[in-house]
Amino acid sequence: MFLNNYETVFILTPVLSDAQMKDTVDKFRKVLTDNGAELVHEDNMGLRKLAYPIQHKNTGYYQLFEFKAPGTIIEKLNTEYLRDERIIRHLTVSLDKHAVAYNDRKRNGLVGKKKQTENA
Repeated sequence: MFLNNYETVFILTPVLSDAQMKDTVDKFRKVLTDNGAELVHEDNMGLRKLAYPIQHKNTGYYQLFEFKAPGTIIEKLNTEYLRDERIIRHLTVSLDKHAVAYNDRKRNGLVGKKKQTENA
């Protein structure tokens, strides 16, 4: 079975306790793995200020999952996002080979650093 590369980010409401936040992240990790996804990377970006108020809230907890999965999982994942009242925004995108390579370089600390050149 061919697996596509995806990245999903969701924002949790800031009124959750740490335990509730962890339970919600675990729930979506389980949704992915139960439906045949292979998690590549996970990043808890923490509490951040929103660009504009959403549901009268100015901050939210950001969580990112990068994963490989068949295309059929996206509809199930979006349905779970919409059913969960703790999620205030979500976005899932398909990654091409360039985006996957960029994410690998970013994780290895190679993005944003200047290349060393030899002076002749």
